Amino acid sequence: MSSESACSTAPAALTAKDFRSSLKPIWCPGCGDFGVVNAIYRALAAIGRPPHEIAFISGIGCSSRIPGYTTAYGFNTVHGRALPIAQGLKMANPELLVLVAGGDGDGFSIGGGHVPHAIRRNLDLTYLVMDNQIYGLTKGQLSPTSNRGTKTASSLYGSIEDPVNPLLYTLAYGAGFVAQGIPGDLDGLAKLIEEAIRYPGFSFVNIQSPCITYGEECNQVKAQKANMKKLSDMGHDPADRMKAMELAGAYGSELYTGVFYRNPNPGPTYDSYIKGLQSELAPQARPLDSLLAPVT
Repeated sequence: MSSESACSTAPAALTAKDFRSSLKPIWCPGCGDFGVVNAIYRALAAIGRPPHEIAFISGIGCSSRIPGYTTAYGFNTVHGRALPIAQGLKMANPELLVLVAGGDGDGFSIGGGHVPHAIRRNLDLTYLVMDNQIYGLTKGQLSPTSNRGTKTASSLYGSIEDPVNPLLYTLAYGAGFVAQGIPGDLDGLAKLIEEAIRYPGFSFVNIQSPCITYGEECNQVKAQKANMKKLSDMGHDPADRMKAMELAGAYGSELYTGVFYRNPNPGPTYDSYIKGLQSELAPQARPLDSLLAPVT
């Protein structure tokens, strides 16, 4: 084979631009989601699968606009229902790389009941939650992850509820991969998302993505970069689940970034089990023409 023909058959390396759609994001200037979507582009380029082999499912909210800003297949579902739709898609077509995007309200309020079941089924999905501790799209109401005392449009005297802890929730439910990142650390976030995608099973990445309009000043990009503590610099072993839960317990008081937990011995995924079952039952399946034949 000539060097010319060898070059012509070599697949071109994908870049971040290959995953950026022509649709322009309409988030508020300074929104953390700009950084998140750029980290996603980088992660997908590093994974190397073309856009037509990827599906992005989302619910409703500012962060749920993300599928439209990618060149992958996208489905903007109803509020809180991104996970069941994504599970159905992955079961119908296990070969697809399926990602799910949502916010803290979408994922842990109306959609909170879907999280433990997606985790226990262990489908090979990557769930990215943009956690800004507020409802941004609907103009600044209290969200499930808002700190106690937070004053919002729906808690004028300050929240009297304790917040949901997404990291501790997902760890307690049994997720095999749990991580947290911030858009201010773009390189670190891109690598986290890439690692989550590569994990063979359900993976969860909580992204502290600041809301510039309704969020608290202490949670904006510059403050986050100054306050974040990388778990890798602390010598944390991601295989240590109990230590991961201890660190996750500091959610809201410490901003730890990196992989909290990665199961060193991941079990079979639900979608791989379905594929095996289909192969096992295929010889016993009735031919299509017999199914369509009239009953006599």
